[in-house]
Amino acid sequence: MELSKNGRRINAIIRYAVLIGVGIILIYPLLWMIGSAFKENRDIFGGLSIFPPADRIVTDNFASAWQINSNHTIWFYFANTLKFLVPKTAFTVISCTLTAYVVARKSFKGKKFVFTAIIVTLLMPELAFRIPLYLLYREVGLLDSFASLYVQDIFASSSFFIFMIIQFMRTVPKTLDEAAVMDGCNDFQILFKIIVPVIKPILITVGLLCFMWGMNDFQGPLIYLTSPDKATLSLILKQQLDGEAMVNYGRVFAASCLGLLPMIALFFMGSRYFVDGVANTGSKE
Repeated sequence: MELSKNGRRINAIIRYAVLIGVGIILIYPLLWMIGSAFKENRDIFGGLSIFPPADRIVTDNFASAWQINSNHTIWFYFANTLKFLVPKTAFTVISCTLTAYVVARKSFKGKKFVFTAIIVTLLMPELAFRIPLYLLYREVGLLDSFASLYVQDIFASSSFFIFMIIQFMRTVPKTLDEAAVMDGCNDFQILFKIIVPVIKPILITVGLLCFMWGMNDFQGPLIYLTSPDKATLSLILKQQLDGEAMVNYGRVFAASCLGLLPMIALFFMGSRYFVDGVANTGSKE
């Protein structure tokens, strides 16, 4: 018995040591970026140290990063980002949930073909859809508008999120649907009153991932938006590296830190649901 306890204790120590080591490796780039926001260029490229030299700490990078240019602060470009991120996230969660419900809970002719099409689309790179979408938006006059960044999500364009929700829905017993039908519920009542409360973790996970990926999206705004006053946060951060004069990388890292704050806050608010959603996707009760 004593040997068994010692064995479990050693296994726990090894397991936590490995997890701590991996965690340090994963969080190091973030800490290095935060530390670099207080450095000069020579210190940023002079080594891998997180902390700047005590006699060369730069404290005005954040103030400089807040005022991006003479016309706008970083908040203006963050507000531009929210103008497409909020509807994009809402439409993605709603449309993917409706689609996943039909595929996961209903029987219809061609169901296997539809699920196969979702998987095949999942394997296709997003770049393959950019050109046809650009041509379509040009014809209907949606170019240089925030709608061009989210209108496709009204039609459940993200097969990855559909697949995630389908797999999570399959963990919900169908006896709940049958009981609801006996009580006189229609499909929408079953979905929104029975299924959605149960699958709330995966819906919050989808919302978090959609928001974070949309915040980091550079290619979409670059292709569809042309007006300088409609630039998103990802575009304006890239523009900070395009100056003809020497780039102040400390200012760029400070702006990146300011841009990360909303995502970090959002992640911690939904972290419990995020972990449950990822952990339970594809599992069977």
